[in-house]
Amino acid sequence: MSTVGTAVTRAEYCVIACAEAWRGAGEVLASPMGLIPALGARLARLTFAPDLLLTDGEALLVRPDGTPEGWLPYRQHLALVAGGRRHVMMGASQLDRYGNQNISCIGDWSRPRRQLLGVRGAPLNTLNNATSYWVPRHSVRVFVERVDMVCGVGYDRAAALGDTARFHRIAGVVSDLGVFDFATPDHSMRLVSLHPGVSVEQVRAATGFPLAVPDEVPRTREPGAEELRLIRTVLDPEGARMREVPAEGARG
Repeated sequence: MSTVGTAVTRAEYCVIACAEAWRGAGEVLASPMGLIPALGARLARLTFAPDLLLTDGEALLVRPDGTPEGWLPYRQHLALVAGGRRHVMMGASQLDRYGNQNISCIGDWSRPRRQLLGVRGAPLNTLNNATSYWVPRHSVRVFVERVDMVCGVGYDRAAALGDTARFHRIAGVVSDLGVFDFATPDHSMRLVSLHPGVSVEQVRAATGFPLAVPDEVPRTREPGAEELRLIRTVLDPEGARMREVPAEGARG
């Protein structure tokens, strides 16, 4: 996996799909949550998004190799979040057709079957700056008809909030099966591209609600030779991406 000449893996298609979320973003703070999104953000910075800002998650702005390039105190980080100068890619324990996200609990909130992370910053993220989602295992347990608790705000709830949600924007969703957006008349989820080896029928079977599917669905963009070199020899030479998205046929 350290040589560019070998076949592109599903994990590498996921990295490039996550990187594309920041194409044209300009000088905004990238906040990727999870290994694959982090590799995507760093790859975007090294290639087509040179103005992208990266953080160590604590108090520094960093280069793709992790070396410091500036100071980012917590108060300034919050100002970027509240002012919309940030594009976060969060995870989702549940996600519905309008992009409502749950990372708090499974089951009734008053007596949940499972406690998760909690609401955390999801409402502020979704109402103030661009938000994307990363789902490493696309299944009906994640892509549900109705989330058990709303943490990240989806398009239907944002519409009900009126002017309060004027900065709301869910840029897209990347999973281990494909790429999705909400560019439909009612802002319900739409299939944008399939990763190689994945069929529309497979995506539909793993999604717990009717999904908008165009007549022709393209394949996710393949990484170029230089992008593959960066992924395999600079950003992730140990191949940790393969643990988050195993090789095709290895999904449990």
